[in-house]
Amino acid sequence: MFHRQLSVGIMSAPVIRFTLQGNYLLNSKPYSGYHTAEFCDGRIRFEGNTYDSLLFSGGDNFTLKDVTIGVNFHWERREDQTFRGDLLILTGNDRVLHSEKGLVAINRIDVEDYLVSVISSEMSAQSSPELLKAHAVISRSWLLHPLLNPEPDTSVKPSCTNDSDLLIRWYERDAHSLFDVCADDHCQRYQGITRQTSANVQAAIDATRGIVLTSTTDGSVRDARFYKSCGGATELFENCWADRHYTYLEAVRDDVQASLPDLTDEQQAAQWIRTAPSAFCNTRDRRILQQVLNNYDQETTDFYRWQVHYTQKELSQLVYERSGIDFGTIQQLIPVRRGPSARLWQLKVVGTKHTLTVGKELEIRKWLSKSHLYSSAFVVDKTTDADGTIRFTLTGAGWGHGVGLCQIGAAVMADKGYTWQQILAHYFPNTTLRKL
Repeated sequence: MFHRQLSVGIMSAPVIRFTLQGNYLLNSKPYSGYHTAEFCDGRIRFEGNTYDSLLFSGGDNFTLKDVTIGVNFHWERREDQTFRGDLLILTGNDRVLHSEKGLVAINRIDVEDYLVSVISSEMSAQSSPELLKAHAVISRSWLLHPLLNPEPDTSVKPSCTNDSDLLIRWYERDAHSLFDVCADDHCQRYQGITRQTSANVQAAIDATRGIVLTSTTDGSVRDARFYKSCGGATELFENCWADRHYTYLEAVRDDVQASLPDLTDEQQAAQWIRTAPSAFCNTRDRRILQQVLNNYDQETTDFYRWQVHYTQKELSQLVYERSGIDFGTIQQLIPVRRGPSARLWQLKVVGTKHTLTVGKELEIRKWLSKSHLYSSAFVVDKTTDADGTIRFTLTGAGWGHGVGLCQIGAAVMADKGYTWQQILAHYFPNTTLRKL
């Protein structure tokens, strides 16, 4: 069994306000109640003294004030969050949680206790038992994959390639240096005991304790990924992150039928996106959606198929603000390369001042929305109004990167009577289950 305590980055700010419940110890001195830690001349100011780090341990739980969740996504907001385990405060910065120098609040907690919160944060604690068990296994596998396989892969290129005609960038979990994982969507949602949990969540963790997805050849723990909705077909790892193919992250149709059109072909991709083919995740059943979508996720109503509209002026300004590149007036958005789920991983942006091909999928989504576009599986229509106003309409499919488990599709499968083992076999072919 994996026993090393996990460190989870919760927030970063110049001032961290927190409340300790129970008797937490700092340097053998008990503390409880409300406190403030401030960044001061490269150190931490706490109760009139300065420290290099603060570790509060042994208490019941602690609450952090004004934690930002959904960083840079359309549901971004702040809320107070409560956690079990130890509270560690360090100086430094994390480029995912915060861009400024300051303090970082870290929760140190056991892996299985962490997973109880992840399952309740990523989905509703009232989800079906089979869905909870499936998610427990993939969340555990995703978490332990790099911790049990720490050697860097020197065969892949850096996460950014940039020249005058091509910009390819992706974002991986190795962005963190002060802790193992962050608590936000960049890694896995972890909101402590803030979200309601249930006996079903604990039962799912207990029933799958230590079980991970592993390779059918060498037994190594697999890098299991997940997201909200595939839009009907799942995507390849290499079209979202490093140029590395995993046989267990193949493209699969999210349906009882296995055949999938060639969605790398532009004509077939357009037909797929402009229609709504059958799929497990093609549902509007509120009872099922409430299992996957927390309260703020339910603000997103159209995700299997969706549309976004911009005037040419709005699009040109948006791309300039999001990319930092002055394209002038955007003339065209031209698909260059699609993956087998119809997601674009290279898109040519043509402007009056500059033309550039951008990728991979998340960078495309960043450029074309004030937060993140739902997915990069979209087609573009350019029209002109009677008054001469030029408009761009993006018609798209799915919500998220599309690699691995489709949460809404998995919820529908569980509702239809599939077991957690069958759900995992559907989304992760060429894997086997193993108890560490």
